Amino acid sequence: MVEQKKRFALFLATSDSTFVKKTYGGYFNVFVSTFGEDGEEWDLFRVIDGEFPEDRDLEKYEGFVISGSLHDAFGDADWIVKLCSLCQKLDDMKKKVLGICFGHQILSRIKGGKIGRASRGLDMGLRSITMAKDAVKPGDYFGNQIPKSLAIIKCHQDEVFELPESATLLAYSDHCNVEMFSIGNHFLCIQGHPEYNKEILFEIIDRVVSLKLMEEDFADKAKATMENAEPDRKQWQTLCKNFLKGRFEQV
Repeated sequence: MVEQKKRFALFLATSDSTFVKKTYGGYFNVFVSTFGEDGEEWDLFRVIDGEFPEDRDLEKYEGFVISGSLHDAFGDADWIVKLCSLCQKLDDMKKKVLGICFGHQILSRIKGGKIGRASRGLDMGLRSITMAKDAVKPGDYFGNQIPKSLAIIKCHQDEVFELPESATLLAYSDHCNVEMFSIGNHFLCIQGHPEYNKEILFEIIDRVVSLKLMEEDFADKAKATMENAEPDRKQWQTLCKNFLKGRFEQV
């Protein structure tokens, strides 16, 4: 009997830029190369364009990833409302969902957390986030070596102000009180971008500047954060894979 491949799905909440299409073939490939493994099947749903899986198909997936977005997670566009409804179903089913940036905020929203414009303003660049040592324990998806902090690329103007009651804070920073949280064993939410690299970030910065949505000075400071430092991409990759594949379940 042929073993069935494990299936995962990406809910893409942003459009592919010309650069990402040309360099990577689209954001889908960026996510799959970061979180996917041999022998898996990954499906793409462009939720920003109204593409969603049928309810009857949800059971066949091991886990889901919600991407970042230029849109506000507190918005009421049809596709955002539909995504919230779908995530509530996944919550009821206790399906694993990894929420990144916009996705992190959406999962907070559906569980009763408070989200809105970031109190300290737009955050862009490389940031070090601190693990909440009482909440992060050896043997969960962090593995046995718990870092005190991890560097991650940030690119957001909204944030989670107040966690849902059922959430556990996993990390925070000087710029953002809620950098990462979990709900049970099935939701893991990260404000930063584990899938980003330097060239993706810099291209976004250049594009935002060209649209006159960011001052040159702010852009230069954001780029300067990566002059002599890099994100802990491998550790983020391992952590997210461990969560999605159900390794190191929390007790």
